[in-house]
Amino acid sequence: MIRPIPDPIAPGQESVWAFPRPSVAQPTDAHLRVVLDGRVVAETSRGIRTIETSHPPTYYFPPDDIAPEALRPVGGSSFCEWKGSAVYFDVMVVAAVRAKAAWAYPDPTTPFAIIRDHVAFYAAAMDACFVDDELVVPQPGGFYGGWITSRIAGPFKGNPGSHGW
Repeated sequence: MIRPIPDPIAPGQESVWAFPRPSVAQPTDAHLRVVLDGRVVAETSRGIRTIETSHPPTYYFPPDDIAPEALRPVGGSSFCEWKGSAVYFDVMVVAAVRAKAAWAYPDPTTPFAIIRDHVAFYAAAMDACFVDDELVVPQPGGFYGGWITSRIAGPFKGNPGSHGW
């Protein structure tokens, strides 16, 4: 495996190559917002972010900060070696439904107890996601749920050729 060369770090940035492995979860007071079909689906300043080497942060929203009836549980699950088993949700507003566009860990591993029942959203499936009013770029590749902002330096796992990172 060839480790990529980290991008230069600009003032005010964090490098994903300085993030820990295994991943960790930490509270953030960043203003987080998810928009679908012109409606705010979730908004909080009480989120949790998970960080891991080579990945942009994934943000988790407290259930109370998600619009009522915006989430519909769906079948299927996945397993994260750090967090445990995830469940999935369709995200819905009046005229739009995005299949399996959000997920949660109802019974996470002990180090990730802080994200219990919090919900993360795939930025690529939403119309817009924001961190402190900055429009995020979805983590590439379609599998991971990280949100890229100007405050994060890569390169990021999910790009072509990054499978073995």
